[in-house]
Amino acid sequence: MFVIAGTIAVDPSKRAQAVEPAAEMMRETRKEPGNLDYAFSLDMGEPGTIRVFEQWESQEALDLHFASPHMARFRETLGELGITGMNMQRYEIESVGPLF
Repeated sequence: MFVIAGTIAVDPSKRAQAVEPAAEMMRETRKEPGNLDYAFSLDMGEPGTIRVFEQWESQEALDLHFASPHMARFRETLGELGITGMNMQRYEIESVGPLF
């Protein structure tokens, strides 16, 4: 399993425009085989920051995600949101357990 986490920087004046495309992306991605979690969240302290968190069973599942129609639609929308940067990291997970 692996996690992808990071941020997308958008023009703060276009933050509200990002909500529906991100919500559609979340709904469609969560239906994909091999997706364990997929979330966008608006940073409360930084209006131009969208946080991304994903969990995937395999690289094959992620590859299918990148080739999906909803990913293509989302990529088209990114240009309209005034993206000023993106920082995404992939983390390989060996084990998972409760915090306490």
